[in-house]
Amino acid sequence: MKLNLGCSTARLAGWTNVDIVPPADQIADLRNPWPWPDSSVDQIAAKDIIEHLPDRLHTMNEAWRVLKRGGTLDIAVPTTDGPGAWQDPGHVSFWNRNSFMYFEHLNPHLTRFAPANGVRCAFSIVSWHQKIVMDKVTKLYIVLKAVK
Repeated sequence: MKLNLGCSTARLAGWTNVDIVPPADQIADLRNPWPWPDSSVDQIAAKDIIEHLPDRLHTMNEAWRVLKRGGTLDIAVPTTDGPGAWQDPGHVSFWNRNSFMYFEHLNPHLTRFAPANGVRCAFSIVSWHQKIVMDKVTKLYIVLKAVK
């Protein structure tokens, strides 16, 4: 299974397009426990959605939970390195490249702080880059692989 989270009208063929409102294939509120079974998802596309979810720990833990071992999480998110993180009133969590160190397998930030923070997930970073897009928004594009 492949999930396209927060799809809005950017539906992907061959994917389960998920959003909180129609026209998604599946309606789901990602602020709650995600409706997919453990280790049932091969890929997750999360383009311009995670900044709209209030609990970063819940988001990352749930993505890891539903991904199969080696499954990928492909994220695009406006970073705090530019004005895009702050401009949209619907943004309720804020991210930059360093945010992902706390979810990175064998990273000292994960090793040290996971128990206190409630982090139950671990990912390896496959690739990442930043790009300045429309309205001088700096976006982070990062692909993570579930380590289980």
